[in-house]
Amino acid sequence: MSPPLHPPYAELQVSSNYSFLRGASHPEELVLSAAALGHGAIAITDRNTLSGVVRAHSAAKKAGIKLVIGVRLDLTDAPSLLCYPTDRAAYGRLARLLTVGKRRAPKGECHIGLADVLAHGEGQIVIVLPPVESDTLKILRKHFRNRVYLSVKQNYIGDDLARISALAKLALECRVPIVATNDVHAHTASRRPLQDVLTCIREHCTIHEAGFRLHANAERCVKP
Repeated sequence: MSPPLHPPYAELQVSSNYSFLRGASHPEELVLSAAALGHGAIAITDRNTLSGVVRAHSAAKKAGIKLVIGVRLDLTDAPSLLCYPTDRAAYGRLARLLTVGKRRAPKGECHIGLADVLAHGEGQIVIVLPPVESDTLKILRKHFRNRVYLSVKQNYIGDDLARISALAKLALECRVPIVATNDVHAHTASRRPLQDVLTCIREHCTIHEAGFRLHANAERCVKP
């Protein structure tokens, strides 16, 4: 049998509307769109919260698509990580990590450091989001061994070839595999106007003042 023209793909970096004032689609919209476009699985990785997982799980069961449980951890002293528990015990550790971060921070915030992640890291798979220094990536490689990856994505703003080449070189130096993501914020490109409005509310500015705080294009959506 001939191999498929395109390898199987699952979107592993997805922000829903539970990433407050960032994601422009509901979890179920993202899951159903991924299923309709032929994805075998999709992860929901909201920022410092697992709140969107319940609605995503219900939608995934109905659509017959695998849901990957995850979260984006925005760290205070290191690059952001996508974190995926591999079993129930790891899920419990991830939930405790988020609780620790929220208890030590003002309401609506979550303060988590790299040491916290390492202390709760058993059973977790992590994807590191650039930019990242080689020293930090090596620390994560030493701790997580074959359970750490480096994210690469197309930004479509003219620097992709050079930037991805540099990331590939860094990954090779640190012996960390790379994985493709698209940093999805909406289930369809038509949500771009809503995405821009959410950004302006979050940044306390008007559309005309937002400038580079807006996404450069409408590419951060679920694609075939």
